[in-house]
Amino acid sequence: MASTFSRMVLSAVRRPLLTPKGATPFKVITKRTVVCSETGAVLPQPHVDRLGVLKVLVVVMPFLYVGATIGKEGAAFMEENDIFVPDDDDDD
Repeated sequence: MASTFSRMVLSAVRRPLLTPKGATPFKVITKRTVVCSETGAVLPQPHVDRLGVLKVLVVVMPFLYVGATIGKEGAAFMEENDIFVPDDDDDD
């Protein structure tokens, strides 16, 4: 499912900005339905990434937390040292 979504995004990015009249905006993606080769041998199963969403979460969540912590500490440091202090007049 993620690969289908990425293909749709890539095809949307690669297409020209002005689509000709009557043309479909997304590229048609065909599925592999062949299970045997020309000689009659059974083809191997396609590769499937297991636990793909879990892998993404394991990578993204720690770096998102670290980035948020750095931003929070940086804002506190700037406010403490009067580098950036919002004025009350900025609310208008």
